[in-house]
Amino acid sequence: MELRHIRYFLAVVSEGSISKAAEKLCIAQPPLSRQIKDLEEELGSPLFIRKPKGLALTDAGEHFLQYAQRILQLADKSVEDIREMNEGLSGTLYLATVEGYAPALFAGWIAKFQKAYPLVGYELWNGNTDDVVKRVQSGLCDIGVITAPYDQEGLDGAPVYEEPWVAMIPADHPLAGSGKKSSSISLKKLAPYPLIIPSRQSRKKEIEGWFEPMGLEPKIFCRIAHMLNAYELTAKGVGIAIYPASVQNYVNKDVVIKRITDPSVTARYILVKSAKSSLSIVAGEFWKFITDNCR
Repeated sequence: MELRHIRYFLAVVSEGSISKAAEKLCIAQPPLSRQIKDLEEELGSPLFIRKPKGLALTDAGEHFLQYAQRILQLADKSVEDIREMNEGLSGTLYLATVEGYAPALFAGWIAKFQKAYPLVGYELWNGNTDDVVKRVQSGLCDIGVITAPYDQEGLDGAPVYEEPWVAMIPADHPLAGSGKKSSSISLKKLAPYPLIIPSRQSRKKEIEGWFEPMGLEPKIFCRIAHMLNAYELTAKGVGIAIYPASVQNYVNKDVVIKRITDPSVTARYILVKSAKSSLSIVAGEFWKFITDNCR
């Protein structure tokens, strides 16, 4: 197997057809078909099946795709590392982040890092903590920012920020009546109402744990991965959303934001990288830059 087989395979996946991939790669269709067939023979399994509207991956193809993406990224990184040794720090940083305050953190870090290293490029990916961890552990991303709790096995982590959890309450809800008078609300007052929370299972357990000492069980009726969706539901009066305080960047007069107290609870953001593989030169410098400035 050669790198060209990987590049050809990924092009076919991206375009959904041999003909479109051949056009993109500026090669004839028959040679490309031959290369894909050679790859399938080497792997001992078909990678594509024909559909009415193009090609689709087989189960083996889906599995191989994860390896192919990682192999190509590692190959590209090796080239970047060697160039950096001769030309100065350059290359591409592959970053992954959760929502909340994490995008603002990355924006600030990149703005400062760019001034020192203008030749560095960036690719940012957004998802929930579980997704970010998977991408970092698999090598698809160099560095990520997640929220605690998380499984620390296989990861190196450094705390970089924390913010309070808040309740996002519909403006016409009974609990929003004192919104102009008070910026906080007791957790106990939220228990009787339908709650919207982040989708992670560990997050659900954490929030249920807040209520447990009071002998209460929260009425969690909706779990959502993205803050904007939670805001839209809250604005329509569907329920009360519990999210980190940075959710206020999404809201307007349709909702009231109140910091949760009794107990006061905090969302912690963690910078993570794989503990099992070393960072590229540029990613290593970015990690050092962040951790040195966050102490």
